[in-house]
Amino acid sequence: MPYDVAAIRAQIPALASGSVRFDSPGGTQTPRPVIDAIAGALAEPLANRGGTNEGERNAERIVTEARAALGDLLGTPPDTVVFGRSATQLTYDLSRTLAGTWRPGDEIVVTRLDHDANIRPWTQAAESAGAVVRWADFDPDTGELRPEHVAAQLSARTRLVAVTAASNLVGTRPDLPSIAALTHDAGALFHVDAVGYAAHALVDLAALGADTLVCSPYKFLGPHLGVLTGRAALLDTLRPDKLLPSSDAVPERFELGTLPYELLAGARAAVDVLAGLDPDARGSRRERLTASFAALEEHEHALAERLDHGLADLDGITVHGRPASPSPVQLFTVAGHRPADVTRHLAAHDVAAPAGSFYAVEAAQRLGLGADGGVRVGLAPYSTADDVDRLLTALSTLRRMRDSRA
Repeated sequence: MPYDVAAIRAQIPALASGSVRFDSPGGTQTPRPVIDAIAGALAEPLANRGGTNEGERNAERIVTEARAALGDLLGTPPDTVVFGRSATQLTYDLSRTLAGTWRPGDEIVVTRLDHDANIRPWTQAAESAGAVVRWADFDPDTGELRPEHVAAQLSARTRLVAVTAASNLVGTRPDLPSIAALTHDAGALFHVDAVGYAAHALVDLAALGADTLVCSPYKFLGPHLGVLTGRAALLDTLRPDKLLPSSDAVPERFELGTLPYELLAGARAAVDVLAGLDPDARGSRRERLTASFAALEEHEHALAERLDHGLADLDGITVHGRPASPSPVQLFTVAGHRPADVTRHLAAHDVAAPAGSFYAVEAAQRLGLGADGGVRVGLAPYSTADDVDRLLTALSTLRRMRDSRA
């Protein structure tokens, strides 16, 4: 059966407004099953986790189901799934924990391609430990971050390498398995920011070579929270700061305070929605996710090509970064117009495409864009060819307005 985008859109109440949403890299719109799961969790008796009453059992069930669902999504055991307020918060917590094992003169490697949430937690932790920060550059003409860019920064003192799985600014998908192999050969840990990746491709922690990895369910149809996972043997060795009476078991030792049960219920529902993107898929949830993400990637690839060709046909538009195998994200600027003004023009045509550097400040500077950044267009499971055409039409109107003023 062909990818049924109409059926997917029918599940998302926010799309009934008729506006075109290209702001999914900052957060997707929410399907009804996710909304209902959140509301349903709050409508039931809830208490701290346990087994002596209905509220405790409901909380325990929600947490167990959420860990199982995210484990299926990330290709990792449920008992390695850690929940937190955001991927940023979890990265900060992890960086402080790992920094306790670093010594002056140790080295960590970050990249200029990454979102600041996969840079600053590591550089600040390094500073506090007296470790040295080494920067892996990327090619500003193509947006590519290649294994050799990282290899050039590795040494016998390297303790950690942090790399994005998909740039939130220009869509670059680095060759993570190759970078992981180089990192491990140097005796270092490999941390992956999969926030922009998990929305478009099925994560497999082992296949990527990641020792630890973070993602954000609200980027893939879920609610606002963060998820951390990692190799079980590694997580068992880490000793994060925690309250004395709180559990010392993994993953609970990494989770501060009471979990937001309603959001975990929504995250589980979001994974189930993703597993149903291919209605013909059968088997385990992981197997259904595999088929559904294959269908999603095919759908988004076709739309990305339509967008790419359409932008190329418009005068005055520069697309920044041309990686070979990008996630479906485009960053562009329009000659004679500030990015924020282009965003306002698009909004007047009911097209949401935000402007800025989107916290990828190092990447924006390396691309020569500065604080203004560019206009970012991101695709989602609910994006359509008509959405792309409406964006292109609105941009052509902007060009005609410029020409009439000339």
